[in-house]
Amino acid sequence: MLASSTEAESSLISRAQRGDRGAYGELVRLYHAGVINVVYRLCGDARLAEDAAQEAFIRGWLHLPSYNPRSSLRTQYSLRNWLYQIAVNAALDTLRKETKVSPNALEDLPLAASDPGPEAAVIQAEQRTQVQRAILALPPSSRVVLVLREYEGLSYQEIASALEIPIGTVMSRLNFARSRLKEILGPQFLSTEVENG
Repeated sequence: MLASSTEAESSLISRAQRGDRGAYGELVRLYHAGVINVVYRLCGDARLAEDAAQEAFIRGWLHLPSYNPRSSLRTQYSLRNWLYQIAVNAALDTLRKETKVSPNALEDLPLAASDPGPEAAVIQAEQRTQVQRAILALPPSSRVVLVLREYEGLSYQEIASALEIPIGTVMSRLNFARSRLKEILGPQFLSTEVENG
């Protein structure tokens, strides 16, 4: 983040911590897409993701006065990481309340805006569905780390900070998730990737 954006964010955080709902609304606008992405990939259901994201932002508002960016040479605790931690917890709470994750909810995902031919579009949609189902088959602790690393691009340190776990645990869970995905998706998926790549 650029210095001016960091300063603008810091100003919004300070104002929101003093009760300025408009400032918090701006922060929500900044991080809404990332939070939705994280919780959707954890829940696999668009409705559950919306519920979990809404719950995360409500919790964020309620706990914002206690937010304190811990910054040292070892750790950086950005607002994004803090919100992702809340979102992960909200998503896991939402999943616990549901009896199961509905794989049919994957149909609600909009396809990427591109102009592939009909056959390529079908293949891409099938691959996305396979990958999403494979991710949903992972244990929640590994799924969270995988989503934050691969889809949100967080560093190991940022994930460790957001989830309040050691970096070694992040690396171990990520390695397990990747290995498990290779097992689940197998050579069938890899050969399809080669044919389409």
